[in-house]
Amino acid sequence: MILSEQKQQRRNRLSIIKMLDTEGDEMALSEHIEEFSQRIVFCILNLILSTLLCFSNVKDIVKVFQAPAIGVKFLQFAPGEYFFASFKIALFSGILISSPIILYQVLLYLIPGLTKNERNIILPVSLGSGVLFFCGLLFSYFFLVPAALNFFISYGSEVVEPFWSFDQYFDFIAVLMFATGLSFQVPAIQVVLGLLGIVSGKTMLSYWKYVIVSCTIIAAIITPSTDPITQLLMSTALLTLYLGGSGFVILLKKEVL
Repeated sequence: MILSEQKQQRRNRLSIIKMLDTEGDEMALSEHIEEFSQRIVFCILNLILSTLLCFSNVKDIVKVFQAPAIGVKFLQFAPGEYFFASFKIALFSGILISSPIILYQVLLYLIPGLTKNERNIILPVSLGSGVLFFCGLLFSYFFLVPAALNFFISYGSEVVEPFWSFDQYFDFIAVLMFATGLSFQVPAIQVVLGLLGIVSGKTMLSYWKYVIVSCTIIAAIITPSTDPITQLLMSTALLTLYLGGSGFVILLKKEVL
């Protein structure tokens, strides 16, 4: 009789512990969902405010985008074309402005669930990736865009006058800048592969012949223009980034070892 009562008490204790564990898991899950939703709302509000701020100053931003197109006159070929183009410019600029804050919120959400080694990899790589992306935007704006525009303006200048649609011009600029920013992520990808032990820096350097061909093909794909100058600049930048990333992986591995 006494043994049966002790067994029953143990069962009750186990059931209580299981109930507490289940309630703890449910509370932890609900807290994660609540935190995630709050950060999502914060990022969306930040994006909306950044876009509205850019839209209120869109004329100044438009002048910045027009600056590389020296000697070109822009026309509005449809009612409301400039208005919708202004909204796209404001949205594009708002995404660029709010992206560091959005990345920061993502890291704040992920960091508590990461190990120390994962933090040592993700935090520097995320920061470096953001810096590389904005370097790509600057490289595109100051080098690729002027080279492409000069080619198009000079080619056929004796035959046609350069009157362009501003909406199509902005689409050209935005695609070129965004594609360049993404292509500048090559060193960040190399660092991740190197730290995870998937590919060593020396192995990356040994593929330099294939990399040259790949950079030429990628430059031809991601650049919206077909002029050789822009593609040459882009392929050279990609090759430089790849070689620099390979060297950095080698140095990083030596420091770690």
